[in-house]
Amino acid sequence: MNSTPESASPEQESRFHTYASHVIPWYVRLIWLFFWVFAIGYVVAYFLPAIQTELLTPP
Repeated sequence: MNSTPESASPEQESRFHTYASHVIPWYVRLIWLFFWVFAIGYVVAYFLPAIQTELLTPP
């Protein structure tokens, strides 16, 4: 059974609603950091030299 009436105001209705945010764990942040370091390293080491040779001397 519902103890609050149907015409309750939003302030009255939401007084029991509590929302907690979820904090990202440190190890997930570390995994993202490793991913971005790898991605940037890959682009600098392999992608940029390959795209330069493709643009200068197309097949």
